[in-house]
Amino acid sequence: MQTFQFNADLKFIRNDIKGNLVIDNEFVFNVKKDKLPFQNLTKWILTPNPQRAEKKRDTFTPTVIRNTTLIEDINDKIVWLGHSSFYLQLNNKHILTDPVFYNLTPFLKRKHALPCSVSTFTNIDYILLSHGHRDHLDEPTLKKLAKQNPNCEVLCPLGFDKMLRKLGFSKIQEAAWWQQYNVEVLDISFLPAKHWNRRFITDYNTTLWGSFAIQTSAKTIYFAGDTGYDKHFTEINNHFPEFDVCLMPVGAYKPKFVMEWAHTSPEESVQGFHELKGKTFIPMHYGTFDLSDEPASEPPKILKQLETENLINGTLKVLHVGEEFLL
Repeated sequence: MQTFQFNADLKFIRNDIKGNLVIDNEFVFNVKKDKLPFQNLTKWILTPNPQRAEKKRDTFTPTVIRNTTLIEDINDKIVWLGHSSFYLQLNNKHILTDPVFYNLTPFLKRKHALPCSVSTFTNIDYILLSHGHRDHLDEPTLKKLAKQNPNCEVLCPLGFDKMLRKLGFSKIQEAAWWQQYNVEVLDISFLPAKHWNRRFITDYNTTLWGSFAIQTSAKTIYFAGDTGYDKHFTEINNHFPEFDVCLMPVGAYKPKFVMEWAHTSPEESVQGFHELKGKTFIPMHYGTFDLSDEPASEPPKILKQLETENLINGTLKVLHVGEEFLL
């Protein structure tokens, strides 16, 4: 059975869209259901990593700049907090993206600290959640933020209202792709991404995933969430002619035969940046958690090499954790 789902309280920014396609209770990226690549996952488990020794020797972690005052001034800024977590300050609104501030499991720990205490994040207006994977939607982090920010509003994909209310949030807006949230001062729209969702055994793609456009009168920012490379970058550019800053994922791309389905390599991420007509490229989704086969230092090395060869049509800005990128 096919249906189209959307939030009737939010407007579409495209008049040719009628919601997200759902087939047999599963959201889909294109026109048919995706399947987890179990054969490739089995191959991954059984195939030795050709970069295993190199990865073991690689001790890279992002540099952390201690910053305990990042929310105390009024400057518009972007601050990387590690992985896909950013603090954005725009038009005096305080925003967090995919906040994950703790270890994911006892076996999958953060490789670096936060630039400040979690208690620093008060007076947060909006939390943007791209999807439900545990390295993007972390329940302990969200419980803490809900307690510290009782008036905070969560902007998320379809399907997360019940979970977020259990975590302590009372203000939640779910959106389909190409819908615009009802927020003050800013324009924030939910956009496509090529990915998938699962937190438990039986909930495969029962919740949506996506990316965000965040607009002020002066700047437009793209937050990609998690995504593989596909046509959606060009489709987004057809509606948003350019982005001043693109926050793009560049890690967890090896082995290619598994990861390209849902993650971009650094080269693919740059290609998406070009199709988005981005001006400044800020990489994310690397260096914080060990999720794949590539050595930790490989993504920024590749980006620096592309920059040296003049293969990035725009400005590359590799942020330290806690570094303020002023807009």
